[in-house]
Amino acid sequence: MKKYSNIYIISLALTLIGMTSCNDFTDSLSDLNKNPNAYEEVIPEFLFTNSLLDGVSFNFTNGADGQHFIFAQAMQHFSTHSEVRGTGDKYFNESAARSHWPVYNTALADNERVINAVKEDPNSINLLSAARIWKVYMFHLVTDLHGDVPYFEALKSAEGLLQPVYDTQEVIYEDMLEELEQAAAAFNPSLPTFGPSDLFYGGDIDKWKKFANSLMLRLSMRLTEVRPDLAETWAKKAIAAGVIIEDDEIAKVSYLDGQIEHSRNPKAANLLVQDYQNPQAGVSNTQGGKFAETFIEHLKATGDPRLNVMSVVWVDNPDGDGYVYDTATSIQRGMKNGALFGEPDDFHTYSEPHPNTVLSYASPVLTMTNAETNLLLAEASIRGWYGGSAKAAYEDAVRAGMRHWALFGDEGIISSEKIESYIARNPFKETGTFDEKLEQISTQKWVSLFLDNYEIFSNWRRTGYPELIPTNYPGNITGGTIPRRLIIPDSELNLNEDNFMEAYNRQGVGNLLTSTVWWDPKFPR
Repeated sequence: MKKYSNIYIISLALTLIGMTSCNDFTDSLSDLNKNPNAYEEVIPEFLFTNSLLDGVSFNFTNGADGQHFIFAQAMQHFSTHSEVRGTGDKYFNESAARSHWPVYNTALADNERVINAVKEDPNSINLLSAARIWKVYMFHLVTDLHGDVPYFEALKSAEGLLQPVYDTQEVIYEDMLEELEQAAAAFNPSLPTFGPSDLFYGGDIDKWKKFANSLMLRLSMRLTEVRPDLAETWAKKAIAAGVIIEDDEIAKVSYLDGQIEHSRNPKAANLLVQDYQNPQAGVSNTQGGKFAETFIEHLKATGDPRLNVMSVVWVDNPDGDGYVYDTATSIQRGMKNGALFGEPDDFHTYSEPHPNTVLSYASPVLTMTNAETNLLLAEASIRGWYGGSAKAAYEDAVRAGMRHWALFGDEGIISSEKIESYIARNPFKETGTFDEKLEQISTQKWVSLFLDNYEIFSNWRRTGYPELIPTNYPGNITGGTIPRRLIIPDSELNLNEDNFMEAYNRQGVGNLLTSTVWWDPKFPR
């Protein structure tokens, strides 16, 4: 809405004196003093929906510098011949790696308004619990990507707190785990929920509890290298309370393929806009992107049927002009990460995302799945924190991860025969060492969580698996090592310098792509 200068408002007010009664004049001045860009009334249902949509899309859609061009490349799912968009591929463009900070002013801010609106109403406890859980989900992304960040004093600008202190990641993690436990326990089945405004579960509080416990299990495993005692305690709590196991319990947002942009899958939309808008050409993608050699060769070597539902090569149309996509395993090939000196001559022969699954506007965003939780259970088992079979949990994870592709459209359906054949060909290493088992579990997560690049990136930093070979592009800014975090934006030096510098000096790791967070095994100790 249009903003007016103070001079304009005063002039208009003087004009109104001669035109209205005193009451009308007072009402008019009151209207003019309202901020046209601020919320006049908090509608929790609307804001919660908006926060969910913004939160799940932040993984991909924060502009041209979205994390597709950072972590999807750094984790060697994608590659590019571009330098401009080569932050994750060539470790070349630091300015692109500052992208997650705005979540404070969007999804987190909306969710905080929900919390403030309902926290004093005992009948809104289910709304409050869901919002608290969702807040933890978003904050764990922020701290995993940046380390020490504003947490306890964040989101309090309405109270006049504009320069929040940076809390240590250790304290943030301790509080997030407690928040999940308390919020899940507070649900009351006899009270109202968000209902249809809840895009994950439609107000099903039992499923929200499982989402909270599953997130608790994810966070507990994050601490295995730095606080194994805390990791074990919270992993056991999460497992005992019950995590996502069934397909109908996964946290996902469904989308439609229509004219309204906000109804489309944001990850597919971003991939299309940034690189694959005209896939039938398959020749000169906007940002020079293709699937990475590391990823495609792994899928081929293991006989993974997911290759054929996520990857295509565009070939000459035998029936006429133009191109058609081909999913045949034999022709799938990934492009090397860190490719030198521009577009290769055979660029069109490399694999890229399937137009009717990965790039489908009607595909869902999967936020927490039983593929991930079963892999977490498998890891808990090999650590002695879970009495169930690591082999059974691993195989259930594989089955779930392959079944999920049916949610992406008919061309994503993988038959049970193909699934079981893959498991038989790639059995769980029951007699292997701990590290061999952890590598297998983590590598499966690298495949099964495809498109959830934040989580893949975090798990890789923690475990070191899969083993990825860094690129060493001329002029890179990491010394030829894979980035390990995002950069805190320069605006913090201008708006919150004292608190930023205090955290900067406390961590002693710099504000670089090669800096590490507290739970990262490479953190200076």
